[in-house]
Amino acid sequence: MKKKSDPRHTARVKTVKKLFEATFRSVAGFPKGTTEAEVLNHKKKIDNQISKNAPAWPIEQIAPINLSILRLAIWELLYKKKQEPYKVILDEAIEIAKEYSGEASAGFINGVLGTIIKTRLKNKL
Repeated sequence: MKKKSDPRHTARVKTVKKLFEATFRSVAGFPKGTTEAEVLNHKKKIDNQISKNAPAWPIEQIAPINLSILRLAIWELLYKKKQEPYKVILDEAIEIAKEYSGEASAGFINGVLGTIIKTRLKNKL
C-alpha cells in the first residue's frame, strides 16, 4: 500500500465495510457485478478456504471484520478475473486489518493468506 488515499485501497476498505455490514443485517442484495456481490457469490468456497487454512479457528469464532477482510482478499487471490500480484493483495489485507482490527488480527490474516498463497504457488509449479 502506498497511501491510504490510493483509490484501490479506498475501494477495498469500502468493500470490507459493506461485507462487514452484510454480516449483521440482511442486505437487499448488491448490484450484480459489484465486488461485494462477487465475493458473496463465492462465499461458500471462500469460507471453505478459511476453514481449511485456519483449522483452529471455526468461522463462527473469527471476528466479523477479520472475516470480511479475509473474504475479500481470498476472492481477489482465487476468483477475481483481473489478478493483481499476490503481494499487493496480502499487503492491503494486512494494512486494513491493522487499521480496523489490530496487530494480532493482522498476524492472523497474514498467516491464513500466506498459507493459501504458498499452496497456490506450490500447485502451479
